[in-house]
Amino acid sequence: MKSDFSKKFSKPVFKRDVPDDTFKYLPAPKPSGKYPYHLNLEAIDPVPDQHKLAFHMVGDTGSIRTPDFQKLVVAEMVKQFEAAEKTGYEPQFLFHLGDVVYNHGEASEYQRQFFDPYKKYPGPIFAIPGNHDSDVNPDSRVRYHSLDAFTTVFCNTERRTVAFSGHAERKSMTQPNVYWTLLTPLANIIGMYSNVPKFGVVTDEQRRWLIDELKRADAERPHKAVILCLHHSPYSADINHGSSLPMIELLEGVFEETGIYPDIVFSGHVHNYQRFSRHYRNGRSGGGRVLPFIVAGSGGYDELHPVAYTNDDRFTAELPVFEGINLEHSCDTKHGFLKVLLERVSDGITITVEFYTLPHERRIEPGVNAALEDRLVLKV
Repeated sequence: MKSDFSKKFSKPVFKRDVPDDTFKYLPAPKPSGKYPYHLNLEAIDPVPDQHKLAFHMVGDTGSIRTPDFQKLVVAEMVKQFEAAEKTGYEPQFLFHLGDVVYNHGEASEYQRQFFDPYKKYPGPIFAIPGNHDSDVNPDSRVRYHSLDAFTTVFCNTERRTVAFSGHAERKSMTQPNVYWTLLTPLANIIGMYSNVPKFGVVTDEQRRWLIDELKRADAERPHKAVILCLHHSPYSADINHGSSLPMIELLEGVFEETGIYPDIVFSGHVHNYQRFSRHYRNGRSGGGRVLPFIVAGSGGYDELHPVAYTNDDRFTAELPVFEGINLEHSCDTKHGFLKVLLERVSDGITITVEFYTLPHERRIEPGVNAALEDRLVLKV
């Protein structure tokens, strides 16, 4: 049954009376590569056309109860790849927005929650960690540190078979750190790490790195777009998390300090799809512009998070930090994934973001079932 969107919030919300869990913060592992933590896509999978690049993006895919929805999402991404093959618009890789494995990032869960479901996905998979990837199970019989398994899978020093993958053909990735930048011919994709707590924590060291990366990426404009990714959603209208004030404070502080804004911000953490637009009045490169914030956390975890109703007094949208930001579109009843297309034009880059959903049943008819739910086109 379709929900009445008119009765739901059309702005981000703050969830009242949420306990402070910043004590859950865990130190990040040491980088596997050198500062400033860059990985060139061309070294992993050469880009055949320097004028266009497509890729998938998804978040919050793992599940401790059932992998059924995740497998459906992956299957539809594979079908989409095959349907677009040799057109120049087939996705070249998948960028994961975190929470690959629930609930505590254990190596024993990677085969069931990652390697088996993605067995047929044809491209490389890159990732930033989510809070569940980063957590540590206090009851585990095997002692391990935060992100031990994640770094083995995604931040290895070379492409090799992962011992706990169940002999999967997919090799480890060579990302240089848990926060890092993917260099592509059409965009710099900056991936952050926001740790374990419910609303995220970013260290001063990573904040300084982010400032440096934004400055470096800005210098490559308009030849390349600037895409920013983090797990914890700065803005959300859902009932489970709501917006993350620490992430808003971090990003808005960095934007104001540098005068540099990304072209678009992607996040996960919240198990639904939401597209916000933030209107900026000031800033050297942000004056008068609109910055999209997209939540894409409906990648497979079986429980979806509904958008809050305006009569629910557990939430408020009346905060100064929400001024100038609106919820343009949401989908909280279906799982899905993003396809992002970058195309070079005469004076810059066009970014097209498409959100596809799939029928919310475990058995799907043959053929491509993914349906286009939302589409955004940006000229940057």
